[in-house]
Amino acid sequence: MKRLELLKRHLHPGTVYRRADLAQWSKSVDRHAKELVDAGVLSKLQNGLYYCPKKSLFGTVPASEAELVKTFLKDDNFLLTTPNTYNQLGVGTTQLYNLTVVYNHKRHGTFELGGRHFEFRRKYKFPKKLSNEFLLVDLMNNLKTLAEDQEAVRARVGVKVRQFDLQKLKQAVKQYGSVASQKYFGEVFANAS
Repeated sequence: MKRLELLKRHLHPGTVYRRADLAQWSKSVDRHAKELVDAGVLSKLQNGLYYCPKKSLFGTVPASEAELVKTFLKDDNFLLTTPNTYNQLGVGTTQLYNLTVVYNHKRHGTFELGGRHFEFRRKYKFPKKLSNEFLLVDLMNNLKTLAEDQEAVRARVGVKVRQFDLQKLKQAVKQYGSVASQKYFGEVFANAS
């Protein structure tokens, strides 16, 4: 069996590969990758990053954000979020942002992956999944970077706190809050008692 065919047999639609991943099945990985890109079996996302397209009734399905980030980081310890998720908290945020934030332990900076921009932020701690408690703390951590009326949002957060499980929120503030956020929530908790 030809090496190119062996490589093709290991590819799975919807999966993102690094060049190093492909090298385990090919001794001429660059030549074979180029041939597979030319044949439409792989799409080149950027140097050293390839996507095996998944097909649907409506055409080619782009790589998922999680798959792109996981392959890029060579790690699945990250959290994907966007400032748009703050809108679900009901504290007056309404702006829509074209930004995906990746909390992780390895990278910092803005990277384009598969035609999409990701802002990687290296953080010491972040949860495995988004929760409303984490989002509220994250909102306050990032309030100065948002195109919102900061004082109005700050006031609404102070009122909204009463609808949260205070123990969970206090834990989220302790684990994930910046110094300014911890100070703000400390005052809010003191007034709520």
